[in-house]
Amino acid sequence: MLRIYDANFNRCSEGLRVLEDTARFLLNDTGLTERLKHTRHQLAKYYRQIEPQLLALRDSANDVGVQFSLNSEYERADMPSIVAANARRAQQSLRVIEELAKLPDSAIRDAADIEKMRFDLYDLEKELVSGLLRKDKLDRLNGVYLVLDHDFLRGRSDIDVAQQAIEGGVKVIQLRDKHRSKNVVLEIARELKEICAESNVLFILNDYIDVALAANADGVHLGQTDMPVDEARKMMPIDKIIGCSTATVPEAVLAEEQGADYIAVGSMYPTQSKQKIRLAGVETLKQIKQKIAQPIVAIGGINADNIDEVLASGADAVAVISVIMNREDVKAAASELAAHFENEGE
Repeated sequence: MLRIYDANFNRCSEGLRVLEDTARFLLNDTGLTERLKHTRHQLAKYYRQIEPQLLALRDSANDVGVQFSLNSEYERADMPSIVAANARRAQQSLRVIEELAKLPDSAIRDAADIEKMRFDLYDLEKELVSGLLRKDKLDRLNGVYLVLDHDFLRGRSDIDVAQQAIEGGVKVIQLRDKHRSKNVVLEIARELKEICAESNVLFILNDYIDVALAANADGVHLGQTDMPVDEARKMMPIDKIIGCSTATVPEAVLAEEQGADYIAVGSMYPTQSKQKIRLAGVETLKQIKQKIAQPIVAIGGINADNIDEVLASGADAVAVISVIMNREDVKAAASELAAHFENEGE
């Protein structure tokens, strides 16, 4: 029995370390890292109770199970598959330890505690995998972020404007339309999703979670008066991102705590794009940058004259409307802003 304990303690500890390092170094997620570390320390507490006995019986060289290693153990498709494999390893090992702990003569007798660790790990696995699936999108959340607002089309086609903006270097397009019916918005959203996917551009829908799901958008953007981020997360697939508009440090911190994948901060400057604005300014942007780990999208009154100040203050992307959509040559307007990201750091 002790050799079974030894093998499963080792397997579980190894799997947990892979999961913890993924949360720490790839996702930069403090909460997940702490929870996984806590689970690993709980396991170590039980291991230490019988460690001398386990070490005395260990005989890896003559373990008959070694010869049954499969070639698939040396292949992984991507990071989510690595997380899944190591989560399964840890969960299965905990189940073995849990079952042995039910025996009357077992060296460890806390089966209920081990069971709780195993069920907690199911949730941790889901959060890790969802974080990794969204990380690919968040890695692309940079540069010029165009809010494609219906009010600024002036008779032009959404698709034509978006295509020109993409050709000019826009990396993210958010469709914002509070006037047309959802049927019309959905039809446009599906077309936009297609052309964005062809150019590796993120496509985000403003407000409408149902339309975002139907159009298979990359994510949804919510304001302070929309559905709370944590409630929206329950409705969204685990690979979809959620952005949230904020104007203060507490709002940004809360949005991150509720699960927002990126934080929009603004308005940076006075703007004519919205009738009612809350002025945040670059000083608030700097403060938020120090408080949160998620990508920051600065918005509001940004143009070629002040974009460098915004980037220097910590923005990962800049969201704009009128500075691009008020120009006849959308491609040129987008290109002028995109050039500032190419020159960043020079």
